[in-house]
Amino acid sequence: MPPKPHQHGGQLQAACERYQIPLSDWIDLSTGISPFTYPLPTVPEHCWQRLPEANDGLETAAASYYGSPFLLPLSGSQEAIQRLPRLLPAGRRIGIIKPAYHSHQQAWQRAGHQVRTLSSHQVDQHIAQQDVLIVVNPTNPTAQRYTPDQLMDWHQKLARQAGWLIVDEAFIDATPENSLIQTKPVSGLIVLRSIGKFFGLAGIRLGFIWAEDKILQSLAQRQDDWSVSHPSRWAGTLALQDTCWQAQQRQRLAPLSRRLALLLEKSFQTTVRYSELFAYLRHKNAEDLHQQLAHQGILTRDFNDPPALRFGIPPDQQAWERLEHALF
Repeated sequence: MPPKPHQHGGQLQAACERYQIPLSDWIDLSTGISPFTYPLPTVPEHCWQRLPEANDGLETAAASYYGSPFLLPLSGSQEAIQRLPRLLPAGRRIGIIKPAYHSHQQAWQRAGHQVRTLSSHQVDQHIAQQDVLIVVNPTNPTAQRYTPDQLMDWHQKLARQAGWLIVDEAFIDATPENSLIQTKPVSGLIVLRSIGKFFGLAGIRLGFIWAEDKILQSLAQRQDDWSVSHPSRWAGTLALQDTCWQAQQRQRLAPLSRRLALLLEKSFQTTVRYSELFAYLRHKNAEDLHQQLAHQGILTRDFNDPPALRFGIPPDQQAWERLEHALF
């Protein structure tokens, strides 16, 4: 029997089997990945025929997009999440602001560290007892945002004890002014970025880590050969270079995310938090609501602590109408 996959959004094949609804009839709102994919041309044959090379333009494009050359390409930011805990001796004290993407906690625990989950209000009280603090900004799934000033204050407190602040910015591309990436690296500050969410290119499995050089070198030494595939490097280079498309994407996502939040607020008479790529609805009957929508071919991501649903942005007007009809 194959191993059970980790719980993520986007498990459409499983939903097809469970609810007996064909794949083509689903609206997948479960992931927070942009429904508007960067329009890639046909992949050149040499990308399939030749192994990837480091001097193909990806690093240059990334340096321009992120505003710094101190970056390492990864097979998705997930690669950094799995490998960063191995850079420190086991037993370090790790604080994770909850809720957070579950892989952060799993990776640090598996590496033998002491993990403590904290609310954002508990950080100042406990930060002196942490060797590493992990923050997801904006937070998946709650859409909570932290200001650069708040994050840098925590970084300075950690830096006094040679600690790390790790900020997962997988959903920040629509508001790049809030990123902590600077031209030059800062000791003890690590930022993770993802191509999959904003660019709608989750399938290419490409991400980056920004950090001081000694951390980048340590991670690079632990990477598998050809960690990022040739087609992924090619696609990422094109997407990162296309500033016109990026501006259009930001202009498109902002009003649609607001529209989604207003629709949910109208439907449930409650305040809804949202980022540019998803909305977060606290609801005491979240599991029942998730099931009701799934039976109508609308897949959401449900959570149980606390009960809540995350909704991605519908891809077109027909999907918006189906969602509105299902909610009312």
